[in-house]
Amino acid sequence: MALDIKKLFNEELPGALSRNAEDAKGMNAKYQMNVTGEGEWFVDVSATGPSCTAGVQPADCTITISGPDLEKLMENPAAGMTLFFSGKLKVTGNQMLAMKLQKLLSFK
Repeated sequence: MALDIKKLFNEELPGALSRNAEDAKGMNAKYQMNVTGEGEWFVDVSATGPSCTAGVQPADCTITISGPDLEKLMENPAAGMTLFFSGKLKVTGNQMLAMKLQKLLSFK
């Protein structure tokens, strides 16, 4: 089943962050998620968050990935390293925060 990326970032992730607010804030990071061909979202999982909003804002870590590759990452988090080293997952800013991406995307 294809991943609905807009639904993920506009509905599912914001809801999951509000349900897991204290755990999310504990990540202490701000992410800019740029999904090629789908959109851009700012995810704040710092003390000022948690929130997930459409648009671009200054972030600690910026992730750029295509929709199909994000779907691969969601299905198999271990694919992250392969996607990164093949240039399909681009990370700018604090690359160590990219390692926490699996936790961010696992909130339910």
